[in-house]
Amino acid sequence: MAKKEPPQEYIEVLEVLNVLYDEVDGCSFYDYIFPDNQKQGEQCGHYEKPNAVYLYTNEKDSGSRRRLRRRIMLSDTWKEDYINYVEQNPSTLCSGIAYRGRANNLENAQRMYALAIDLDGVGLYELKNLLLRFGQPAENIRTLPVPTFLVMSGTGFHVYYVFEEPIDLFPNIKLQMKSLKYDLTFRMWDYKSTSKKDKVQYQSIVQGFRMVGSINPKYDVEVKAFQIGGRVTLEYLNSYVKPQNRVDVNRRFAPSKMSREQAKESYPEWYQRVVVEKNKRQKKWDIKGKQGFALYNWWLNRAGEITGGHRYYYLMCLVIYACKCDVPKEKLKADMYEVFDKLKLIEHDNPLTEEDVESALEVYSKEYYNFKISDIEYLTDLHIERNKRNYQKQKDHLEEARAIRDIRMKRQNKDWREGNGRKSAEPIIVDFFRENPTASKAEVIRGTGLSKPTVYKYYEAAKEKAQLKPAEPIVAAGLDTEELRAVFSRCENLQRIGRVDRVNHRD
Repeated sequence: MAKKEPPQEYIEVLEVLNVLYDEVDGCSFYDYIFPDNQKQGEQCGHYEKPNAVYLYTNEKDSGSRRRLRRRIMLSDTWKEDYINYVEQNPSTLCSGIAYRGRANNLENAQRMYALAIDLDGVGLYELKNLLLRFGQPAENIRTLPVPTFLVMSGTGFHVYYVFEEPIDLFPNIKLQMKSLKYDLTFRMWDYKSTSKKDKVQYQSIVQGFRMVGSINPKYDVEVKAFQIGGRVTLEYLNSYVKPQNRVDVNRRFAPSKMSREQAKESYPEWYQRVVVEKNKRQKKWDIKGKQGFALYNWWLNRAGEITGGHRYYYLMCLVIYACKCDVPKEKLKADMYEVFDKLKLIEHDNPLTEEDVESALEVYSKEYYNFKISDIEYLTDLHIERNKRNYQKQKDHLEEARAIRDIRMKRQNKDWREGNGRKSAEPIIVDFFRENPTASKAEVIRGTGLSKPTVYKYYEAAKEKAQLKPAEPIVAAGLDTEELRAVFSRCENLQRIGRVDRVNHRD
């Protein structure tokens, strides 16, 4: 079989990174992230020393139903294990999390050593914009904290922020870390600037990524890592996200201000279940019979709305709806394989495989049944209408809501109309011009998604404001702006005259 040629974008991006930064081999990469894994024989049932867990394929499993094997990353055997199980392996996964035990799931996630964000569709132009945004002041538009590593996975990046001190993942901290990651992902994933993909792909904090030194079999290229910066603090990452999405390690839980006696009176069912019966598991949604299956079937029928980068998470959320609605696992699995045949036809860089179906099935019966609607929307990019009318007719519901609003405003001596007018679209166009100063009206319409009349209305004024207040020069990690531009200029010249050398990768 003829050897695959790596994508041209991979070659060009690798050329630039080799000039700018030092490459880090896979064994050293994980030593850096997880410096305190236990040694062989030290493992015990205590939770004070969790370990990294990675997944890999084994040739012995070829032809069997077994997909991936799990292995704990132990410090004294890691070098040998890396050579045997990771290096040049076509399917390996690892997150930046240490777990208790062998199960690398959210429930067992105990300590975060690195926050990793996936960014697809990165070529030379997108890489330049990405590097120019790293390290600019957090208050500026779309700027980004300097990462520790950029990992080339094929035609995209895994962006790693390795913490100076690992973050203990108490239940409420997991929720906060999720919000912080979603915020940074949105900030990083900028269509036509840092990514060729127009749909942001959000992922769990425990999402595993292809391991450095392994092979991406689609392109037959090695996953390579480059060190961009040093370790980061949580305070540093917090400064780049909205205040409501920041992580407060002192806010491990959100304790109620209600006394136990008050809770007993107000929530007798909860009191009986949690306090008396000592059943602390979350209560499952009360969805029964035809009503439950209707909800499940509603989600099953939305498969046709899914776009390429969200297929796996659609399947995972189908499993979650099955858990919510008590759908038998046998029926769920049959439905998943039926819808799989449709989803795999959706065009995307990465093919959907049966392994994805089996992976999604792993969340069945694992207390994901109370997964929030907002999280389902993030992961699948599908909007879900909320029923906020308490089963009333719309007319009656609106009448009641307006009456409550008027009473509240009267008490506060305010007018509800104040500050609630439609916001001007001009700042959006100004921001677009700062990154695309020569954009035509048609380009502004395509780039912002605003309507033609809106863009025409603000076009000239926004263009003038963008020129009056240009963005400040951005200094990439450890590099002078002019030096960075010179490197890209050199690579772009090589492209034009066809002298970009093919990058050799291991057989």
